[in-house]
Amino acid sequence: TKGFLNRLSVCNKICYAIGGAPYQITGCALGFFLQIYLLDVAQLDPFYASIILFVGRAWDAVTDPTVGFLVSRSPWTRFGRMLPWILFSTPLAVLSYFLIWYVPPFENGKVIWYLFFYCLFQSLQTCFHVPYSALTMFISSEQKERDSATAYRMTVEVLGTVLGTAIQGQIVGMANAPCLPGPGDIVADLSNSSMSVGLNVSEPVISLEHTRTAYMIASGVICLIYILCAIVLFFGVREQKEPMSFFQGIKLVMGHGPYAKLVMVFLFTSLAFMLLEGNFALFCSSTLGFRNDFQNILLAIMLSATLAIPFWQWFLTRFGKKTAVYTGTLSVVPFMILVVCLKSNLIVTYIVSFFAGVGVAAAFLLPWSMLPDVVDDFQVQNPESTGHEALFYSFYVFFTKFASGVSLGISTLSLDFAGYISRGCSQPEEVDITLKVLVSAAPVALIIIGLCILYSYPINEERRQGNRKLLQEQRDNEVDSETDSTELANMV
Repeated sequence: TKGFLNRLSVCNKICYAIGGAPYQITGCALGFFLQIYLLDVAQLDPFYASIILFVGRAWDAVTDPTVGFLVSRSPWTRFGRMLPWILFSTPLAVLSYFLIWYVPPFENGKVIWYLFFYCLFQSLQTCFHVPYSALTMFISSEQKERDSATAYRMTVEVLGTVLGTAIQGQIVGMANAPCLPGPGDIVADLSNSSMSVGLNVSEPVISLEHTRTAYMIASGVICLIYILCAIVLFFGVREQKEPMSFFQGIKLVMGHGPYAKLVMVFLFTSLAFMLLEGNFALFCSSTLGFRNDFQNILLAIMLSATLAIPFWQWFLTRFGKKTAVYTGTLSVVPFMILVVCLKSNLIVTYIVSFFAGVGVAAAFLLPWSMLPDVVDDFQVQNPESTGHEALFYSFYVFFTKFASGVSLGISTLSLDFAGYISRGCSQPEEVDITLKVLVSAAPVALIIIGLCILYSYPINEERRQGNRKLLQEQRDNEVDSETDSTELANMV
């Protein structure tokens, strides 16, 4: 009876999975487009843009353990402890997200405006995402049910990245304001009166105001999706048991060797892919010159990643997770190098981006597939310690968000030092070199460091299977003990 009560219906799993979409949709839109928005649409100085991006992400990372502590100390309600946080944070989160993409009608306070609403949104989204991540362990006490729900979640989250890229990219791409040519960009062609500074004036001119409106429309659509997903999650999922204190056993968890190594591996690899994510749109539009196609290139990457998820799921079950990490992460390296070495060509860029998406899929899927193995290993070595599962997920999110903040801050600051020109049709050679380093050389170096650390990661397939057997024996013993206690109570 207990096992039956903890089973999740397909509807429950789908509702739970839909709750993961807002984080990925907004994260993808911010990751790909916020930097270029601040520089070319809000027209902030690159130095101030770097401060906004770094402080916002660093603040986001700090709020994770803080919100986790507050969630653990909040009172238990008829809806559970996690779900009320998700419901009540949503309205303010979507409002602050919308205002991130609004250009205020004043100049002096724009930096404060974006910094405030970016930090506010990150805080409110943390109030959604930390309880949602921890909810994985409390929707059912059956490991098989949780694993199945996680598979649903991964599928929806990958689709969320595609949706976020498509909504933001396609809406904004239809209203992309023309660049501002410098002296070296003027094309003198007096024989054709319709040509001026290299632009065809017979075509409708899209103003910067049109571009700003497009960003607001895209953010409005994403806000509606965010609200719908939160409602579906709240009414479609129920917490099965009350979680324990968030900070209970932090020292024990962080001292677990396999977990520390896994966090370091994905700290470096996440930093690599976030450098690529944060700068690729700018690289395509500025260095490669694809101002009107960069959003389609980004969409090609995310579609490729979505299609590749089943392949990597099969690969890791066939060859093991550690081998899958090496193969999947290294597979993107040749394409990182090719995209900066080959001469600018739109078709070649699409092909390279499509195959790069296969590696992005591995980077997206494999961390979450390996974390449960670390939790199992911890439980085998510490059978008396229970209720610490949420810590593994929360601190992983903390480190990846910190890596994201570092990558965006460093990259935008580097562009400032290189002399980036807002909305320029062409950039100084130093900017092109900087962008090539940020999307190729630096990510490749970080990936190599991460994979070197992975070499000492101790949980192989043999140890993973052994842990599963030991945990199953522990659960069987617990069930037998509960059965004996119940029979004894009935006899009395």
